[in-house]
Amino acid sequence: MPQKSGLGRGLAALIPGAEDALPENGVMMIPVEMVFPNPRQPRGVLHPEELKDLTASIREHGVLQPLIVTPGDLDGRYVLIAGERRLEAARLAGMAKVPVLVRQATDQQRLELAIIENVQRADLSALEQAEAYRQLAEDFNLSHEDIAARVGKSRVAVTNTLRLLRLHDVVKNALIEGRVSEGHARALLALTTPEAQTAALRTVLLKELNVRQTEELVRRLSGEKPTRKPKPVVVPEVAELEERLRSSLGTKVTVRSGHKGGTVTIHFYSEEELNALTDRLLKE
Repeated sequence: MPQKSGLGRGLAALIPGAEDALPENGVMMIPVEMVFPNPRQPRGVLHPEELKDLTASIREHGVLQPLIVTPGDLDGRYVLIAGERRLEAARLAGMAKVPVLVRQATDQQRLELAIIENVQRADLSALEQAEAYRQLAEDFNLSHEDIAARVGKSRVAVTNTLRLLRLHDVVKNALIEGRVSEGHARALLALTTPEAQTAALRTVLLKELNVRQTEELVRRLSGEKPTRKPKPVVVPEVAELEERLRSSLGTKVTVRSGHKGGTVTIHFYSEEELNALTDRLLKE
């Protein structure tokens, strides 16, 4: 049987035997207070209201799926590498002990496993993903292609997500708080100074601009001359094709069609992103 790759391999991709361990084979019960957070967990704070349903289920039925832990520095202590939500919900439910599978894992594997578990459930925000990718790149010298293979994303998607770390803190906070979308944030990245990003953000929030309007605002602030040509009518089929291409390539794509053909414009915002796009297109 061929091996699976990316997120589909889950824990077994990084810790041999993790997917084969069953409750009757290797599971042990340990006190909740002896399980400590993964210091490389990319996700931010978990809020009790987000765990309400899981807490109620655990209070009624217990923790049905064992946590994955690795031995800590001190005897009797363990470091969590998968199952953060279950652990916190167990604490909120007043559980004294939780079921765990003990596995050996390096510092890098702890980070990779935390990313995989959260990305599989889409639990990480874009900025949390970016910070996790940064750790893999800087702390473990992994290329964007290596990271993409480990977390089941395209290289372009990893590169684009990492670019979000260049945002000014004010814009990052607006993204974290949900006042702007990831699309807004990507558009603001084209402004190279913190002052310009902050000023544009104020306009976006004040006028409640959508992503396309934000892109136009950024073009004006960047000194691009507005086109004098009438705005082309966007055909629904063309708009759908643009969205499919954006989703596949991880960047803005513009399709213009005419009576005798047309053009497809793929936008990029750095030399590294251009290289990633080129690799992806040539491979396809």
